[in-house]
This record gives sequence, structure tokens and C-alpha cells, in this order.
Amino acid sequence: MDLAVVWFGLIVVCWVLFLVLEGFDFGVGILAPALGRDGAQRGAALRTIAPVWDGNEVWLVAAIGLMFAAFPDWYAAFLSGLYLPMVALLLALAVRGVSLEFRGKKDSAAWRRGCDIALAASSALTAALLGATLGVLTGGLALGPDGEVAASGGALGRTLSALAQPAALTGALIGLSAAVVLGATYLGLRTTGPVRERARAWVAAPALALGATALVSGLTGAWPWWAGLLAAGLLALVVLAARRRREGWAFALAVGVVGATVAGVLLHRFPVLLASTLDPAWSVTVENAVASPTALQTISWAAVLILPGVLAYQAFAYWVFRKRVASEPVPT
Repeated sequence: MDLAVVWFGLIVVCWVLFLVLEGFDFGVGILAPALGRDGAQRGAALRTIAPVWDGNEVWLVAAIGLMFAAFPDWYAAFLSGLYLPMVALLLALAVRGVSLEFRGKKDSAAWRRGCDIALAASSALTAALLGATLGVLTGGLALGPDGEVAASGGALGRTLSALAQPAALTGALIGLSAAVVLGATYLGLRTTGPVRERARAWVAAPALALGATALVSGLTGAWPWWAGLLAAGLLALVVLAARRRREGWAFALAVGVVGATVAGVLLHRFPVLLASTLDPAWSVTVENAVASPTALQTISWAAVLILPGVLAYQAFAYWVFRKRVASEPVPT
């Protein structure tokens, strides 16, 4: 098989892993203030992601790094075309990390409440921006023959105009809804007591919104009709499984829907990596964006040495911290 195709497939896998694993992290951050009636319950919700959230972000570094190493022209067009949204995304990720790490550094209810609010806001912004970015990938960018985005309004207009298109706005809604579905099903699976019960109740509304968006996208031609119908059907099963207290099935189905959607967005134009809305001949493709054979062979050896260790570490972490976290008061 062509090494360029193999590396494109690995980049898709890295994006799927990041958006699924960080998706439930974002959802837990968004839902913790709503599901926890006091500091102890909010703390219980956040303890479900405390051992793994920073490890999950490794896949964002891997995805961006591999885009740069294997397809430098794709990396340049994608990140320069969405420069300001990417800066906002990194700032939101930084606020999330600080909120999680600093929440327990001061013995003050007001301090922890402030960290919870900052975490919820930054998690929601991150999920929406990532969804909008994927939406842009489905619609393409106004790429010129030099690979730069051509738009009025100077540098500010070039990097923000992409987010004004309907596909980006729909993507933001999908990203936010998907994060809440993943977070609610994950908390239902990983907690006990009142947080578990409230988490199950939070599955239906965002799942139905997500399913309706998928159906409309399929009917309007933005997405294959059968893919929209399949996603809506699976999301209905997510709601049914949550109602019947089958939290494992609910979470697995939610992961399957989100993972398949992300893979579908990245694969549906293959071998086009980033379409130009001005002229298809100016699109970024696997063929015109791939790095040299020497560069591909070098990163292939690096991946063989590094990737198994990363996967083994993450699997070990999830196995060690697999038990439910109690949210009800523990008798002393």
C-alpha cells in the first residue's frame, strides 16, 4: 500500500482518538456544575477524568504533528486558513488545564466554584470550535493557487470568514451536542449515586438534537442520506440504553457514532484533503501535499518505536482507574 495513504489513515485515527477521548472530557467539564449539587458531587464528576484527561490530549499533538510531518502543505493551508480559531482553541484548552489543576489548590468553596465555571465555559468553547473546524473541512476553504485563503477583510477576515459558513455553524452545534452526549454517558458509566442518576437524564436532549441535525444534514444533501439516518437511529438507541440503565452500551454506541462521524468527515473527499471552494484544481490533495519519501520513511520508524508505548500506557491508565467513583456521602 502507498505509504502516503497509510499515513493519512493514521492521521484520521489520531483525530478520531482525540475527539472521542477528549469529547467525553469536554462533556464532563460542561456537565459537572449542572450535575453536582455541591462541591463533593462536582468533585466526584471531575475525578472520573482526572487521571486521563491530559493523556487524552496527546492525540491532538500526534494528529497535528503528523499532519506537519507527512503532509506539510495540508498543515499549512489548514492551520493558516483557521489561524485565529486555532489560537482561540489553544487558549481554551489552556484554561481547561489550569481550571482542572488549580481547582484543589485552595480550600475555598468560591474558588472551586469559579474553577468549575471556567472549566465548563472553556470545555463548551473547545467542543464548539472543534465541531466548527470539522464543518469547515466538509465545506472547504477559499484556497487560491498559492494555498492561501483568499478573502476580503485582511488577515482578520481571512481567518474568521470560514467560521461564518453554514457548515461551520452546524459543526459547532454538532460538536457541542456530541460532547454532552459523550460526557453524560461516560458519567453514567463511571459514577454512582445522584450524579449517575442525573447523568442518565441528561442523555436524551442532546442526543435527540444531534440525531435531528444528522437527519436534516442527510435530507439536505450535506451528508449522505443513509449516514444521517444511521446516525439518528444509533443515537435513539443511545437514549434507550441510558433509560434502561445499560450505561456501557449507551457509552459504546455514543463513541461509535462520534468516531464514525469524525472518520467520515475526514474521508469523504479522499484523496482531497482540503477542498478549494474557488477552483477544484487548487484543492490540497494527498498527491500534491505529501512529504518526500525519505521523510515518510523516517517518521514511519519513529512511529513503530513510539506508538505502541503510548497505546500501552493509555490502556493501562484506563484499566487501573476503571472503577466507579462514588458521588453519594460515604459513611464514617
